[in-house]
Amino acid sequence: MSRDFQVTFDAHDPRALSIFWRDALGYFIPGPPGVELPEGADPLAAWDQALERFGVPKDQWNSRSAIEDPEGRHPRIFFQQVPEDKVAKNRLHLDVRAAPGLDGDERMAALEAECERLVALGAKRLYRDEPAPPLSAGFIVMADPEGNEFCLD
Repeated sequence: MSRDFQVTFDAHDPRALSIFWRDALGYFIPGPPGVELPEGADPLAAWDQALERFGVPKDQWNSRSAIEDPEGRHPRIFFQQVPEDKVAKNRLHLDVRAAPGLDGDERMAALEAECERLVALGAKRLYRDEPAPPLSAGFIVMADPEGNEFCLD
């Protein structure tokens, strides 16, 4: 039997990192438990209100955040606050599938367009790996706003 799982990021600023990844992946930030959010409501404002109601000290409001796939097909991503800096390359990274079914110049053009969009959201472009068939169709390595590497594939 397979298991459901979530991916967890250590972060200095869980809220900001969750917003970046929400926008990068087309996910959403769920509202607090038991709170029905009307369409267009700000889930982060709802969380602030709920945390205040729960008696959580304000200095702990940004200790965690999460995003979810609106279709429920992909893993939930959780962000937890940690005090230490990232000091080395990730041992695990996300591959963002930005050019499925595309090859060659068309693929790389789609990856470049997605790279530009993510840079505008706060990501950093690290390098481009050119296609080298048959083993590699080419990809772009990037870092999110806190330096976590990921690939556009």
